[in-house]
Amino acid sequence: MGQLIQMGGSVAAILALAFICARLGLGGDVRIGSEDEARQLAREALCGFEPEDLALDRAGIGALLRDRQGRVMLLRRHGAHFAARLLDNHASARLDRNFLTLGTDERWFGQVTLDLGDKAQSWASSLRHLGTNRA
Repeated sequence: MGQLIQMGGSVAAILALAFICARLGLGGDVRIGSEDEARQLAREALCGFEPEDLALDRAGIGALLRDRQGRVMLLRRHGAHFAARLLDNHASARLDRNFLTLGTDERWFGQVTLDLGDKAQSWASSLRHLGTNRA
């Protein structure tokens, strides 16, 4: 009988925590909703980065942005937030029709596959020039 009471208390506690998390909006499905939001996320990630060109993943899980200096930023979902990294080469870029898989040399950042639609080919092509203009 004691085990049933303990199990019932555990289930009640789990349900209470789930309810609290839902009311606070925790654990939601975080996505980039617009190009303006992607631009704002990029500005917040790197001071002085002013995006001029961008490609937003169709599902909103990430984006590629380029500034007038030619720097390319990869935004990707990381838990309930977005992480950003500047890409310095194209070694971790792979194109498959409308999908562009990107990564960095940073192991913890991982890879992300973005559905860029018609823009995938042009972005993949432009990434080949990364790192070639450095002195």
